[in-house]
Amino acid sequence: MASAGVRAKAEGVPAALDVLADQPRVRELLGGAVREGRLSHAYLFVGAPGAGMEEAASALAKCVVCPNGGDGTCDECRRVTHHTHPDVHWLDPDGVSGYLFGQIRDLVSDVALTPQRAKGKVYIIRQAGLLRGASANALLKTIEEPPEGVVFILIARSVQAMLPTIVSRCQVVPFRTIAADDALAEVMQKSGSPRRDARIALALTGSPKSACDFLASTPRRESRRMMLRVIDGLARDDSWDVLCSAKELLDQVQVPQSLLEKDLTDQVAEQSDYLSAAARKRLESANKRKLTARGRSDIMEVLAAADSLLRDVLLRIEGVDEPIVNEDASDIVDRIAAQASTAGVLRALGEVSQAAGSIAKNVSSQLTLEVMLLGIKEALTCPPSSR
Repeated sequence: MASAGVRAKAEGVPAALDVLADQPRVRELLGGAVREGRLSHAYLFVGAPGAGMEEAASALAKCVVCPNGGDGTCDECRRVTHHTHPDVHWLDPDGVSGYLFGQIRDLVSDVALTPQRAKGKVYIIRQAGLLRGASANALLKTIEEPPEGVVFILIARSVQAMLPTIVSRCQVVPFRTIAADDALAEVMQKSGSPRRDARIALALTGSPKSACDFLASTPRRESRRMMLRVIDGLARDDSWDVLCSAKELLDQVQVPQSLLEKDLTDQVAEQSDYLSAAARKRLESANKRKLTARGRSDIMEVLAAADSLLRDVLLRIEGVDEPIVNEDASDIVDRIAAQASTAGVLRALGEVSQAAGSIAKNVSSQLTLEVMLLGIKEALTCPPSSR
């Protein structure tokens, strides 16, 4: 199929692709395509979470929209980094079980529109394995024959998770799993954080890029600390205290979402002079989806913090000769381990898992946190009392 018409101005791999140092084959493949002006119209990135597929998608998008072929430093590239470039679209499934037909229909309609700032457009579809039925069929022809300058990047765990008809229309790019020690070293080097903090960040986020983002976010780090404090206090809290703690925790978790909302509102205001009413509506709808995804991601992150703490408690109870992840909260781990049993901690971990399932099904975050914390309290042999 035709290329995206993007050419690097200098020989060699574009600077934007330097983030793929841990994926040299992918870096060379994409760099060569950009350099030679032969980008595919559709890529399917496959690999385990944390392999750097989203980072690669962002880097390739920079190469498409950057006037300098992907220098990684210009205003266009910075907009891609912050997910505010109007010609780079990130998609997540709106439905509980996958992508909705209407969501893909809107995408197809947008594909036909002229780019707003760049010469090309990029559509990055996360969890592409959830494209099924009508939504997948709605995307097929557009992926096969998109307008000139449009590039699709689909991200999935494996080829087997995808419909064969979609796979056949994409260039498959496999990503290797990054070794744990390599991931840890990368986070320490890029964030300038000590080994202890890097381990914590990786345990919560699963990938070096996401771990660095976590370490750079004061609100997200405070959300994690608050979750640990809340669990530490369950032994002495009554039911009312637990409900209040859930509300305070949710308020803290929503801080990053409010910051993103401000950025997106500013983005719409900045573009309002040259956006049609229909384009503005689509942008506002896309921003709403981004906020929903951000909120779900931040809740999942604090649930991961609870899971990590409880697993450390289990190591202590079982006397496993292995360093805990939450070294900065070793006093909390020891206090809980002194009171709890193996069976109780396993039940508590089950409560966290159920909470994650509820969030994935769009159950109220407030209710989910309340039920989870009360369940953990009871599981750790601290039955809730009432006031």
